[in-house]
Amino acid sequence: MKFTKWQGIGNDFVIIDGFKEKIDDFASKAIEVCDRHFGIGADGLVIALPSDVADFRMRIFNSDGSEAEMCGNVTRCFARYVYENGLTTKTELTIETLAGIIKPKLIFENGIVTSVCVDMGEPRLKRGEIPMVGDPEAKAVNVPLLVGDSTYSVTCVSMGNPHCIIFVDDVESLDLEKFGRPIEVHPAFPRKTNVEFVQVVDRQTLRMRVWERGAGVTLACGTGACAVIVAAVLNDKTDRKALLKLDGGELLLDWRDDNHIYKTGPAVEVFRGEYIA
Repeated sequence: MKFTKWQGIGNDFVIIDGFKEKIDDFASKAIEVCDRHFGIGADGLVIALPSDVADFRMRIFNSDGSEAEMCGNVTRCFARYVYENGLTTKTELTIETLAGIIKPKLIFENGIVTSVCVDMGEPRLKRGEIPMVGDPEAKAVNVPLLVGDSTYSVTCVSMGNPHCIIFVDDVESLDLEKFGRPIEVHPAFPRKTNVEFVQVVDRQTLRMRVWERGAGVTLACGTGACAVIVAAVLNDKTDRKALLKLDGGELLLDWRDDNHIYKTGPAVEVFRGEYIA
């Protein structure tokens, strides 16, 4: 099975050309290849497939075998992958995901792709859309969440997948292993949730660390970054355009007047090879 390894600010993925490679069980294969000791090592396995409604269909499987609705970092990698591997000549793409159609645009400098801007679509704020328990029509903005003996003020957003954002004074000192998992599996979230801990630097700058649903601690989360800018604006902590600093690098987020969130950042090929296990 031929593969290509990519990373977007440290969020890394194994991408497979599903037009050529045939995999019987995506979930089992994801667990196998994503293992960092016995496999290739990655946060997720991604398959490029044909689509009836877009240029491509993208399926994403986390390292635990669960399927993700969407991932912003992999969308940038995916867009550059299909372009640079000759699967398309388009520089503005439509990609079908479980969260809907996503639209990445390749950005060039001197004929070379330097970054990718992705129209991540509109945030979903109702509890029923996230999903989160409670009144399905109500929003969850700065609401209390009891986890064990601690109560957190959380803001919850869906970018096609669920996110729980918590603002803290010092994000660097947090033990993500200790706090991330109990919130991910909290009964308030019927389909579990990603958890973002965020420190406000100023009105145009945020610092975020993430516990990803199905993957644990990762260096970055693109949909989480989008959810964070929404939560920050809703809580009047930043402007609608801000730089987000993650463990793996930086993303520029812009929640525009059309209610769409545009995310710009790098996508880098790490290596390619053939998996024979």
